[in-house]
Amino acid sequence: MNSFQPLQSRYVLPSFVERTAYGVKESNPYNKLFEERIVFLGVQVDDASANDVMAQLLFLESDDPDREISIYINSPGGSFTALMAIYDTIQYVRPDVRTICLGQAASAAAVLLAAGTKGKRLALPNSRILIHQPSVEGIYGQVSDLEIQAAEVQRMRELLETTLAKHTSRSQEQVREDIDRDKILTAEQAVEYGIIDEVLPYRKLSAQKS
Repeated sequence: MNSFQPLQSRYVLPSFVERTAYGVKESNPYNKLFEERIVFLGVQVDDASANDVMAQLLFLESDDPDREISIYINSPGGSFTALMAIYDTIQYVRPDVRTICLGQAASAAAVLLAAGTKGKRLALPNSRILIHQPSVEGIYGQVSDLEIQAAEVQRMRELLETTLAKHTSRSQEQVREDIDRDKILTAEQAVEYGIIDEVLPYRKLSAQKS
């Protein structure tokens, strides 16, 4: 009997060679974006991706503290602690931070989208934005440990509520009610909610109209 193994493939990031005044250097799309002060968050929000984003933000601030930084987001969300580490860094650095959603900004990523500089939070027309309460893994241990963990979960939820309320047009009470279940928003609905400020038109269509 023949056995068939499923084909496995993944997208391989292309690299290319550039000629410069100092010789030849190899580059890739992420490096080119970084040269334009664009940070791309296209993975789950975890400790590794948070460290990458924070390091890029801090470097770009030191490189030019008065020039805007852009964060492009296409992420399913992830760790709450990793989220808050990136969030604090966005608020800490001096440059304005423009946030743009491409595809989706779910859970933790939605908070990062909202955390950009007011007036500079954007999304493409078919973007999907999802907000909900922090999720936790199974909690085990002694009663005293369970009480500590339960208090921490409550603290995380309250922090999420106040953070979203601060960056949107909603009250903390409204946010609390909304995140009790998954709340999925279109780009236009995200504008109404206050998570973003504008839906970006397609450049091609804008060029044709002009």
